[in-house]
Amino acid sequence: MNGLPFPFAGETLTALPSGALHWPAQRLLCVSDLHLGKSERMARRGGPILPPYEARETLSRLDADIRATDPETVICLGDSFDDLDAMRALEDQARAMLTTLMAGRRWIWIEGNHDAGPVDLGGTHLEQHREGPLTFRHIATADATGEISGHYHPKARIPLRARSLTRACFLRDDMRLILPAYGTYTGGLHTDRPPLSTLMGPGAQAILLADPPLAVPMPR
Repeated sequence: MNGLPFPFAGETLTALPSGALHWPAQRLLCVSDLHLGKSERMARRGGPILPPYEARETLSRLDADIRATDPETVICLGDSFDDLDAMRALEDQARAMLTTLMAGRRWIWIEGNHDAGPVDLGGTHLEQHREGPLTFRHIATADATGEISGHYHPKARIPLRARSLTRACFLRDDMRLILPAYGTYTGGLHTDRPPLSTLMGPGAQAILLADPPLAVPMPR
């Protein structure tokens, strides 16, 4: 797997092309903002009708990352489901896929703003989680140290000669790391827009999702 290793809080982490984060020393895999069940939630609320296969597609990519990294721990950084009703309405095939992925691993659900309640699928449900020097939570805080979060679905706009290229990305500075959205049906916030433009330090990098991922100065 063509990941990009980088130092953070005294540890070596690896950004994967899928948007997952691997911590090899702890055999830990972290993903954020799966938004499983988004098509069901949009249909339920009278929104656009989308093909209802995004949960299986997202979980298939997660299965590939788990097979490649063999983690003991998987952390889902919040907004794993588009809302709690979408979690309850998860189709049988997707639910079976998720149950298989969880089997035999420590699985931690971090509370998000879309799924701010217990997830009735096993695993451990936490507001945040501390592992060594790193703190995992859904939304970045102003006074972070060794913080890993999601929520903003960052994407970077890279100017080219005649056009620009937009890619989902990780963002990192000396204090925090923000993961891209992992889910199939997710939009994004450009890095030059607040709060990302003000939250990240002056030397921040964007790690663009590619194979392998590519680190560039964070576009502002």
